[in-house]
Amino acid sequence: MKKLFVALLVLPFTQGLASAQGNAQAGKALWDGAATQCRNCHGANGEGAFGPDLAGRKLSVAHFTQAVRKPWGIMPAFIASQVSDAEIGNLVAYFDGLPANAQPGKWRFEVSANAARGQMVALSVGCAQCHGPILNGPRQNIGAVDMDFDWFKSLVYDHTNAYPQHAGRLDETLTQRMRMGNFSPTRVYESQLREVYDWARDLGPRARVVTRLGKGAPAANGVTYALNVENGGLPGKAAVVEELTIRLIVPKDSEVVAATGTGYQGVRPDEQAKANVAVWQVPRMAPKEHQALTITLSKAGTAADNLRGEVRWSKPAVKTGPFDSAAINPAPL
Repeated sequence: MKKLFVALLVLPFTQGLASAQGNAQAGKALWDGAATQCRNCHGANGEGAFGPDLAGRKLSVAHFTQAVRKPWGIMPAFIASQVSDAEIGNLVAYFDGLPANAQPGKWRFEVSANAARGQMVALSVGCAQCHGPILNGPRQNIGAVDMDFDWFKSLVYDHTNAYPQHAGRLDETLTQRMRMGNFSPTRVYESQLREVYDWARDLGPRARVVTRLGKGAPAANGVTYALNVENGGLPGKAAVVEELTIRLIVPKDSEVVAATGTGYQGVRPDEQAKANVAVWQVPRMAPKEHQALTITLSKAGTAADNLRGEVRWSKPAVKTGPFDSAAINPAPL
């Protein structure tokens, strides 16, 4: 009877321990996948970089949960819809199974000696570790709605509530979990955000050029892909995009059989892409205007060499170069 009583006491503890340990394979899949961007700060394998190391630290689930929900430092806080309690357990299991690193890795983006004050702040508080050293994503959001500082601030401090509202204004449907958490104004000060915002404004708000390349559809003479390019900015707020060049990189073993759409220029070799590129030129697109294009290839792209490309435009201009650009992601396979 005494043994049975002890067993009954121990059983709930061991069951709780097992569930707390989580699934290491699921944790790795979450860490490596597109649903989170934690590795931009903590390193590709949790070795540490801008953020502290995680691999081999043997953190308890309670400690890891505290770090995610109520961070001690400048890291943003993540709510359950972004990273669930079960997923936290899986991450703990994954990092517990990794060896500790002798030293952390380098920051994803370092602060250069000649960095402007706003860029220095963006890099040093973590914004630019995910958004890149010139904040392409935030500057696109600024340009899309001619964003003022108060709205910019809400997207940083109350991101999980403010971003869905921002997306709704742009008729954007959120199809995946939000990957940015909510920064604390007691850790990242409003004065710092003002410096970042003013620098981003001075650098130049970006146009919100949205591209959607569809899956190839069988055609009589090959495979046809549809591409839609849109100025996704808010009418009355966003700028007209001018002098657009749309480029699709043709897979190596395929040829362009046909193409449709305004301003098609044909196929030309491209030194940078080291491939043939199909090109369209469009004079201008006002907010919510779009171009519908098609391209028919003699052979479909593959995972190793798929149809993809970019859109370049010269206006609105930015200080980072002669043109701005947006990627055209590879066609779905």
